[in-house]
Amino acid sequence: MLARCVFVCLFVAVLGCRSNSHEKPGKTNGSPKTVSSEDPITMTPSGTIRGSWMRTRRGRQFQAYRGIRYAEPPVGELRFQPPKPILQYQGVVDASKEGPACPLPAPPTYYVDEDCLTINVYTPNNNSTKPLPVIFFIHAGGFYSMTGRSDLAGPHYLLDRDVVLVTINYRLATLGFLSTGDALAPGNNGMKDQVVALRWVQKNIRAFGGDPGLITITGCSAGSISVMLHMVSPMSKGLFHRGISMSASPTGKESSRYDMYDLAVKQAEILNCPSNSSAAIISCLRTKSFKELGDSLPKFFDQFGFDPVGLWMPVVEREFGQERFLVKDPAESIKAGEMYAVPHMISQTTDEFFWKAFPVLKNQTLLDTMNNEWERVAPISFQMSPNISSENKLKLRQAYFGDKTLANDDVSTKALGRLYGDSIIGFPVHVMANLMCRHSPQKVFYYEFAHVGNHSHYEAPTTKKPVGAAHHDDLIYLFTLSYRFPTIEVSDTLDSKLVDKMTAIWYNFAKYGDPNPVNASQPELSNLRWPPMTSDVRQYLRIGGDFSVHEKMFENRFKVWEEIYPQDY
Repeated sequence: MLARCVFVCLFVAVLGCRSNSHEKPGKTNGSPKTVSSEDPITMTPSGTIRGSWMRTRRGRQFQAYRGIRYAEPPVGELRFQPPKPILQYQGVVDASKEGPACPLPAPPTYYVDEDCLTINVYTPNNNSTKPLPVIFFIHAGGFYSMTGRSDLAGPHYLLDRDVVLVTINYRLATLGFLSTGDALAPGNNGMKDQVVALRWVQKNIRAFGGDPGLITITGCSAGSISVMLHMVSPMSKGLFHRGISMSASPTGKESSRYDMYDLAVKQAEILNCPSNSSAAIISCLRTKSFKELGDSLPKFFDQFGFDPVGLWMPVVEREFGQERFLVKDPAESIKAGEMYAVPHMISQTTDEFFWKAFPVLKNQTLLDTMNNEWERVAPISFQMSPNISSENKLKLRQAYFGDKTLANDDVSTKALGRLYGDSIIGFPVHVMANLMCRHSPQKVFYYEFAHVGNHSHYEAPTTKKPVGAAHHDDLIYLFTLSYRFPTIEVSDTLDSKLVDKMTAIWYNFAKYGDPNPVNASQPELSNLRWPPMTSDVRQYLRIGGDFSVHEKMFENRFKVWEEIYPQDY
């Protein structure tokens, strides 16, 4: 089962051994090491940090500071607790090598450790007289996989621009999102990790050449959800100045939950812990190794095939005297104007989770089950409440399949793939964009990523070629994803031009709060005329072989969802 889950980039069990260093991140010593004159050094308010050198795909040399601890190791008594920030380092921090991934399934050679609350900073010049805009990237992975390491969020494209790039790790799955809804585990520790990392950036980024007053938080999938939640969290207010949300949203269907008690019970059962109370669950889980917790992830996917894609989510925290990350359902906060509004770029890809149709339609048992047990399966696969009415389940089936019984053919493949994509990503993102363009006083820019290049997160098994613009595919043109894809060479005219376009869009947005070109010095954006989205004129940009502006993205498809989940925009 795990191998199939890796297929969507939700796990990292196929990361291989490209970066196997087992040196502890952010290691400090009582006395400084001998420092080579070639090593970059920066003096931050928190202490001295030594990095290393890297080069972009165009040959520009830049400084890399990797694996810096921003919080105390969340181990022992700090497991399942909010992060404890590190305010001062003793000695010189060695940030010259890659830090670990947070616990998750991975090969034995891949560096995984519970002591994983680390931050990476990449800068073209730590002594820049004019501070550079900062891009803060929150990695994808459903809140249970992936990392901020450079093999999954490589800086080699964006650092051809005058920006400082920050990537982070945050705790995942049970270690980061255990929520029993009581004082023992109110939830959101993984989100609070992100907040502490943002506070670290505010304090220290000027020492890397970055502007603490010009920080853009960005993210894809779970990272996209995170970006939106930071806009409504009281903990994050004032820590950033623009937001980019790619392919996911916390709004659209059911309201946010107050706990994930069912997942706490399931984790306990998987590891043979008592599950009769939150105290018993947490006490027992503290005794388990991080490897037992991380490696148990595949056992959560046993309801129908490999569904649902989403498991852990941030929750609305009940009040127990703690600093709360989320105090209200995000849609309600947006509508009430209770958010830290900043210029916002929102996107989805043309085909998102279309590939999810293949394992169902090509497996006769799963195909028969989906056809014959639609009432049971639909809420699981399409991430809806199990209490959704039979009438609405039938309405959804009729809208996507008509009177047709699903079969292993092209018609069913297209219809089921579209349903997966719309339910998991498309409709929630549609709701977020429509809420934000109505209630935010800042500009909202909406885009569809439609480019099908040389590589994709889904490539046909026979041809090894992309067949659509899948979930995560716009990341291919913003970051080097060396765990899976080759670097896009400058000579690769098709994809290289898109790297230039995407990084220019991010640079403009990070610097000016608007992706459009500001002068003639950006020929890659010479034909970009991207209007902001408004409630009356719901325009969006399609990024394909070129740029084109359209209206009402996929709104005909989303009508059935708005009937099932009426929206008061």
